[in-house]
This record gives sequence, structure tokens and C-alpha cells, in this order.
Amino acid sequence: MSHRSGFVNIIGSPNVGKSTLMNELVREKISIITSKQQTTRHRIMGIVNGDDFQIVYSDTPGVLNPGYKLHEGMMQFVNTALKDADVILFVTDMFEDEVNHRETLERVQKTSTPILLLLNKIDLADQKKVEQRVDYWNKILPQAEILPISALHKFNVDFVFDKVLKLLPKAPPYFPKDQLTDKPMRFFISEIIREKILALYQKEIPYSCEVVVEEFKESKDITRIRAIIMVARNSQKGIIIGHEGKKIKQVGELARKDIEEFTGNKVFLDLFVKVDKDWRENESKLKKYGYLQ
Repeated sequence: MSHRSGFVNIIGSPNVGKSTLMNELVREKISIITSKQQTTRHRIMGIVNGDDFQIVYSDTPGVLNPGYKLHEGMMQFVNTALKDADVILFVTDMFEDEVNHRETLERVQKTSTPILLLLNKIDLADQKKVEQRVDYWNKILPQAEILPISALHKFNVDFVFDKVLKLLPKAPPYFPKDQLTDKPMRFFISEIIREKILALYQKEIPYSCEVVVEEFKESKDITRIRAIIMVARNSQKGIIIGHEGKKIKQVGELARKDIEEFTGNKVFLDLFVKVDKDWRENESKLKKYGYLQ
């Protein structure tokens, strides 16, 4: 029996539904989801296995024009994903008239890698609008196969899986068959905390934060976690903490519930806030936080 394996990488602008699609394809919550841009900062792999196949999906940051060195690191993840893809899932939606980053679109237009263009959020439009968008993308990416989907409502997602499976090259598995992702537990805990920050704070605050899990101790009865929320300026520290510590307590309560569900164990979560001045522009800090090689 021949075995198929490959890297299936999800590319697209912010807020078109890449992370929702990723979680649905993997059937696990691998990527955090919010309505804000730059929710996904890293390249996150989710591995789906069968007896005769292994699909290594990658969620990537939304393509953007960098404003910080942090953004440059995020775009490096996108560029690497374009280079090593066996199949590209290029995600757009019913409201996107132009891709957020022209250079990325041009690279996709020139690639010889098979492309499935996923026209997401079709549940929010009528048939005429869907047909118009299909015609538009046929002109922009004529080599791509266009599949209208609704990742949120799971419409046509199984069809995407079937298409991907046929496009995979014959190859042995790249990862052990029982492995779900390439990221460690600490990464997912930090992402859950960051998801709550994105949900609870406005304006620049969520984009100035980085979460570092300093301590992770598992026992039979409880998992003890100590995490630091890094902010870029002193003024942001008070905003994160909130009056009488109420805001950070809310972050902790919401994050703890999700971490308990994720780990299957009771959790004691201790959160602290520190200032790491201008970390988004500091190459050594960005390397420490995993954004630069």
C-alpha cells in the first residue's frame, strides 16, 4: 500500500478565517481565534493521520506590510510556508477585494505548487455574489481550483480534505503517527492566555503583549502554571492589571477554564505583568520569543 504525506499550508490575509479552517481540518483547537488582526503570530502545525496518509497542515499569520520587526518575523513564517508547501490552501472571503500583501499574491501567482483557493464565508452572501467572486479569482489565480466554503459552519470542509488527499505526494510520514502538532504544551498555554488578552483589551494593548510560560508543573491532581504577560511600555502594565487587579484576574479566570479543558486537569494559574520595553523591535528578544531564527 502506498503512503501519502505532505505539507498543506494555509495562506491569506488577516481575518479571512484561516484559523477557523485549520481547527476544523485538524478537528482540534490548534489555533486561537478572535476577530482581531494578527491573532496568529506563529506558524502552527496540526497533523492529521490515517493508515495510508499524513497531512501536516500549517496555520500562518495573516499577510501584512510589516510595521515592526515582529511583523517581519511573522512574514518569514509565511514565506517559509510558501517554499515548503506540497499544497497551498489560499484562503480569501466574500469581502476581500484585494489581498492584504501584494508581494505574497505575486509569489502565489508564480508558484508551481498546487493551489486550492478557498472562498470562505459564503454563508454571508447570496449566490450571485459567490459567482462574482469566483469569476474574479479565476482571473487572478487561473491555475487554482476554487472551492466555496464556510469554515465556521463546516460547509464543504470535508470536500477540501478529499481534494488535499488526492494532491499529496507519495512519501513516508514526516512525524510519528500519534503526534498532533509540532508545538509544546507551553506554547498552547501562552496562546490561550493571549487569546483572552485579545478578547478583553482594546486598541494597541493586545498587540503590545507577549506571554511567556515560566513554570509548568504537572501532577496527578493539579497543573501549576506561572506565566508572565510582557508589555512594551510602563503605561500598559497598569491597563493590563486593571483597577484593584480586576482585569488581570478576569484574564486568569477565562484562561484557566480553557487550559483545564485543553489539558484535562485542574489548573492553578498565576499571572504576572512585566515591562519588556519595545520588544517588538528588539531582534534578540524576538529570537527569544521564537519569532526570528
